[in-house]
Amino acid sequence: MTPRQALDFVERHGVVCEAAHRGAIPVLAEAVAGETLRGNWWSHPRSREIFAATRAVRAAPQVLVCRIVDAKISFVHERLWPALIRAAIHFPAVHLARVREIHSESGKHVVEEIVFPAWVPAQTAAAADRLTMPQALAALEMLQSEMTPAS
Repeated sequence: MTPRQALDFVERHGVVCEAAHRGAIPVLAEAVAGETLRGNWWSHPRSREIFAATRAVRAAPQVLVCRIVDAKISFVHERLWPALIRAAIHFPAVHLARVREIHSESGKHVVEEIVFPAWVPAQTAAAADRLTMPQALAALEMLQSEMTPAS
């Protein structure tokens, strides 16, 4: 799978797990490997391809990297951002933070999180305002098991 194909995979499915298994939500690492993975994907013969695909998706501006699925790294394509924003009350706010991995001056990888809704573009917030809650929930049906009842 090329980096472009990995992005297409996320766009097609809308919500994708990087490596964790959760219900019917597709797993990018497994799509690249072409099989169900047991244990850490780093030990898989196609680990370099998996790494390239996951890093391409993480770097794509049209993909939200967050922890929406089981608090694990998850990818949400921008076509679902308005629904996600509209239905945000049904998710722990910490799971909606944008996650970025950056390199510090010392060369270490540091995880930076931009809290929700600080990362939300104005036009996306406006699109979310135009959705009804039932529309948003229908668009996010694949995340039903991750949702909490509204307060």
